[in-house]
Order: sequence, then structure tokens, then C-alpha cells
Amino acid sequence: MKTAPILPARVDFTDAALPRAPEFDDPYHSPAGAFAQARHVFLSGNGLPGRWRGRARFVVLETGFGLGNNFLATWAAWRADPQRCERLVFLSLEKHPLTREDLARAHATSPEPALARQLLDAWPSLTPNLHALDFEEGRVRLLLAFGDARDWLPELVAQVDAFYLDGFAPAKNPTLWEVGVFKQVGRLAADGATAATWSVARGVRDGLSAAGFTVEKLPGLAGKWSMSAARFTPRHRVPTPPGRAAIAPEAQHVLIIGAGLAGAACARVLTREGLRCTVLEAGPSCAAQASGNPGGLFHGTLHAEDGPHARFNRAAALATQRELRRMSDRLPWLQWGLLRVERQPQALDEMRALLARCGLPDDYVQALEAEAADARAGITLGQPAWFFPGGGAVSPPALVQAWLADERIELRVNAPVAALRRDEASSRWSAVDMRGEVIASADAVVLCGGIGSGSLAAAWSAGPEWPWVSQRGQLSLMAAAASPPRLAMPVAGLGYALSLPDGRLCFGASADPGDLDPALRETDQAQNLQRLGQLLPSSDIPDQLPLAGRVGWRSLVPDRLPIVGALPMAAPDQRAEQVRFWPRQPGLMVMGALASRGLTWATLCAELLAAQLTGAPWPIEASLAEALDPARFGAKQRRSAG
Repeated sequence: MKTAPILPARVDFTDAALPRAPEFDDPYHSPAGAFAQARHVFLSGNGLPGRWRGRARFVVLETGFGLGNNFLATWAAWRADPQRCERLVFLSLEKHPLTREDLARAHATSPEPALARQLLDAWPSLTPNLHALDFEEGRVRLLLAFGDARDWLPELVAQVDAFYLDGFAPAKNPTLWEVGVFKQVGRLAADGATAATWSVARGVRDGLSAAGFTVEKLPGLAGKWSMSAARFTPRHRVPTPPGRAAIAPEAQHVLIIGAGLAGAACARVLTREGLRCTVLEAGPSCAAQASGNPGGLFHGTLHAEDGPHARFNRAAALATQRELRRMSDRLPWLQWGLLRVERQPQALDEMRALLARCGLPDDYVQALEAEAADARAGITLGQPAWFFPGGGAVSPPALVQAWLADERIELRVNAPVAALRRDEASSRWSAVDMRGEVIASADAVVLCGGIGSGSLAAAWSAGPEWPWVSQRGQLSLMAAAASPPRLAMPVAGLGYALSLPDGRLCFGASADPGDLDPALRETDQAQNLQRLGQLLPSSDIPDQLPLAGRVGWRSLVPDRLPIVGALPMAAPDQRAEQVRFWPRQPGLMVMGALASRGLTWATLCAELLAAQLTGAPWPIEASLAEALDPARFGAKQRRSAG
């Protein structure tokens, strides 16, 4: 998916009761009022709230978020309905989102001021991403796709129950009413889906009909004679590819093997989705490997081409930022803000040119001149730096413990899993020990034990062996008594450095693939000190220190992306070069290869895995999800062969 810089909306507030979009020469809503229009056209036109009653999940897709009034009215109706669905997911597309300031102005006199305030507080950076905003303790989720709807719709994976077709008038904004848009609406429609719009233009009704909907005219609102409502009645449906189907939509209990960042994040997200989790850890404690470091960094990236790695890292960093803000009161320490200096010193004008090309906003990343970077760091760095306001540092063990503290999560340590079994009659999975005795059983299993899960995965996965790499890493610690440099925020580049709350400086780290030595080594300490001197050139860094630090192992694969998804069960007979056509093991998933970016990646990977398991809308675009898919290695092999 190609992205483009997000250009915020220009809003004309001359008439505060009827804001207009000058670019389209059209008002944002009916003169009768935004909430009146939302209730009459979109809620009533889709049979709401009645249709969501008794449902575990109900999904709405809106083709133009605008000022957000349709979302607020739907949320308000959900709150007011004692028979509401358990979870409401509201997907909305917007090419020109409002700035935070304009959003506040638009809702200054909102009929739902408390809900509008929550929306404003959660308003994301204006980056070309799918932003997941959670309300009502996760029971209401707003998925905001910023960018062109024609680019986003083919990338969405969801089963939509109700469509709000609400772009500006077809004559003013024809791109939102193209044939291709209606085709994607039909692709995303769940059985029994409905659609509603205030427009009765012939092209709109014909587009819905061609997409498999039966269309009727209903009375309009406030002097408008009619509106369109439709029900999905297709003659034929294209089957959902196995790689995009829900893996275990009826699951209530999940086994998670591994209690590091990956396993804890999965448990956190799955319990938020209403599932019960049992976490099995082979060792005596959680966060035993790289997840046990005293401090770790999280931050995004940027690249001129905004390819899959840059897009995934940005989406993951934004998801981590949202999650850590939710968790902040449960963590002993959390630093916000991170500086990244380039390994090869880069001129400030080059950095700013790259930033202008990417079009990323200041609340995501800034290019700072040397003096401003020094002020942020609290010491002299001596060169420009990238500043990530939403990046920072946190204690990985503390985060893992906070994630696992939910009473719906059962943690069992000293429980190594030797094999998995599946009972075909009950469709349940069991984890067994070396003696063949069952440790625990559940409806689904998620492998989160890093490279240690490789043998479990290999026994059930089709395709080539995954190219797992175990990488030894040694970080170093400078005691407070040695008077280390005190950083106001973490600094990364060739290595990293961060000040811990107890006054120690944590820095490193080495990277040695295939090395199994658990002992601290003087050679790695010397390398870490050398890199620290390059990172903090103005600081007095000693040549030697008492050997102190920690050794851990990261799991990674050569393409520098994690492995997330359901295990492929067999190669498909046709189109095996595309991961979505690979059949999947029912209820068996993996999340691993988080490399050195576990803090940044864990939350988004867990949210994607939970959506794939339950059938909820995916929180990232399909092309990114397929870049992480465990079937990608088999698909790549097929492409290479032919």
C-alpha cells in the first residue's frame, strides 16, 4: 500500500451550527443537525440499535469520518441501550482529518460533551495509519484509517454489519462514490449487512445494487424527500481466503506458551477481548530472557519511501504509546520522549528535507538542531537528532508483570511444554510435558516462547522451516557511584543509553547470532563502552568499568519483521505464492521473532493476533499483516520456484 502525507481538513466555521468544507464546497452535515442526521439516516437506516442486540460484536464502517458526529451518536446510542452488543467496532475512513484544535472547536457545543471530550483526548497523530482508539474499557473501539478511501478499502479485513455511506455529495466528491468503492463495500459485507445514506443519486443506488445490495428509498430528513437504505442480498459470494478467516471465533479459553513480552501482551489483549488465558512458562519466572532487561526503549522510525518496515514500526510505536498511557499508573517508572542520532552524522537540512517528504507531524517525530537535541537530552550530544515525543523507555519486567496481573489470567511457571495435541472431536488443544501428561487444555494455543517454540511450531506447520535466529545480547550497567551521565531521556543510535531511576546508566547492547554463552564478557563490555562514547561524545566515559550487566537472547528472522498469525496447515493447490490462500491450523497461532524491538512491537502484534483469532477487524492493513504472516516463508519459496 502506497501512503501519502496527510493533509488536515480546512473547516469553515463561519456558521458554527453548520461547518463547511471549502475544498468540497459542501457542509459537513444536514441543516437539521449532525446528531439528528446520524440518528435518522445512519442509525435508523441500518435498523439500529435493534440489530446489535444480543450480539457479541457489531461492526460499523463509515466512508467519511468528517467531524466525528456519526461515531459519537452511535456510541451514545450504544451506551443508552441496556440490550446493547458486548462490543462495538466503528471503522471510519478519512482523507482529511481535523486537527485537534478544529475538532475541539467542532464539538464545543456537542450534545454529548463527555463523549466528545474522550474523543478529543484520544485524537491520534495525523499519520497515514489505521489508528485504534479504545473507549469503555475496550468495549467500544474506533478504527480510524487516515488516507484515501480507495487505497484503504482493499486493505481492510473485517466483516461489516452496517455501512454509513457519508462522503460529501457525489457531485462534489465523486471519488467516495466510485464503482470500486461499492465493490469493496460488497466484499466487506457480513451476512445480513445493511447500508444507509442520505443520497438517492442514481449512481449511488446502482453502485449498491451492483455490489449485491437490495436498495429502497425511505423518507428523508428535514425537507429532504428521501434517503437510501439497503440490505446485502448477493447472488454469489467469493469465499473468504483461509488466511483471512477467523481462526477460532468461538474460543473462550486460550493457552499462551511463554511469559515474556510477547506472551504477556497476548494475554493482556485477549482478556480485554473477553477471553480467559492460561500462560505456561518453562522457567521459574516470567520475563526471563531479553524481556528481563532493567530498561528498554520504544519508538517509531521514518523512511523516505515509507515501505512496509517504516509503516509497521510507526503503527506499532503508536499502538505502544496508546497502551502505555493506559498502563502508566500501574508502572513504577515510564519515561516519555526519545532522541535518535544517526550512525553517520546527517546535516540538519537533509533531515528536514526527509521529514518534509514523509509529511509526518511534529507529535510523531521532529528533526532537532544540535542545540535543541542537547536541551532535550540534558547533556551535549553535539549533532542533530530525531526526537520522538511518543517514544521513551520503560521497565520490561514491570510491564510484563502489570500485563499479567489481570485476574482472568492464570500464570503457571516451571511448566515446560514438550508437545501439543489436538482432539478432533472437541477441537480442543492440549499442552503436554516430557512424560506425555497433559499440563493444560484450551480452545486455542498461541506460541510465544521465541525460538524455543520452534519445535512446537514445526510439528504442526507446513512449508519450509522458519529461518529463526537466536541472538545473544549483553547490556552494560554503570553504577550510580561511578557518577554516570544523567540523561533526561533515552538516546539511541549505534547502541543506546538510558538513565534508570536508581541512578545507574543502562547502555549497549551487543548482538551475537548463535552465541549461547550466558556469562558476562569483558570484550562485550569494552564494545558497549566504545559505542557509549560515540553516542555521548561530550561525556567522560571511562575505558573500563567493573563488569556489570545482563545477558539475554533475542529471537529474530532475516527479514527483520516478527512472525504473527495462524500456522499454515498445508500448501494450497493454487496461488501458493500468496499467503492468504494457505489453509491454517484451526486454533494454533504464533507470535514471535520480536528481535530487539519487543517493547515497540508487542502490543500491535498481540492486537493483530487477537483479531485474527476472534474475527474482529484487523488493526493494520492486510498487506502489512501478510508481511508478518508465518506462511510468508512458504509463499516466498513458491515465488522463487516459479
